Amino acid sequence: MTQDELKALVGRAAIEYVTPGRVIGVGTGSTVNHFIDALAAMPVPVAGAVSSSVASTERLRARGIRVLEAGEVERLPVYVDGADEIDSRGYMIKGGGAALTREKIVADLAERFVCIADASKAVDVLGRYPLPVEVIEMALPQVVRRFAAIGGTASARAGVRTDNGHPILDVRGLVITDPPALEAEINQWPGVVTVGIFARHRAQVCLLGTAEGVRTLRYSAG
Repeated sequence: MTQDELKALVGRAAIEYVTPGRVIGVGTGSTVNHFIDALAAMPVPVAGAVSSSVASTERLRARGIRVLEAGEVERLPVYVDGADEIDSRGYMIKGGGAALTREKIVADLAERFVCIADASKAVDVLGRYPLPVEVIEMALPQVVRRFAAIGGTASARAGVRTDNGHPILDVRGLVITDPPALEAEINQWPGVVTVGIFARHRAQVCLLGTAEGVRTLRYSAG
């Protein structure tokens, strides 16, 4: 199966975690696009979706799915999104699509995070994929120096601004053995809007697309 076919497989499989008639959280990216298409084909539709990006909002609306603002809901039963990397504990690197801040906002509303990904995204240790960090532009040089001090090489993603209007740094060279600790540290750096480590908002379930079909991974609360 091609990578896109694997993405479509897990996108459809995620419908099992959706309750018709409820408002759900919807992430961003090519795998999520398949999930949105599957949502639109449900016999009994969802009541609506809180979207993590302009691109997903446009796709949801084009398929007749109502989009709500995050401020219109207090809780969501589920948030479905992809990942750039996911480890054996459900910790993720996200932000390849530059939507990491809004993704964390929507994930924070959800009772369950269901990650949908193809098998290439499963890793033993996070860090092979460059770590995205949304930064206020004034702080870019400072944040680049801070990453250099811990062994990372940070560079601005050329021509990219988030939906919030900020640049993205991509950080290479990190081996992230303690995602919660590194997430907490980077979040304290002045000028950092969001770091793309999803440890506090890790996945509870991952639907992993493999050549043998969808593999369901569940992560303990501990």
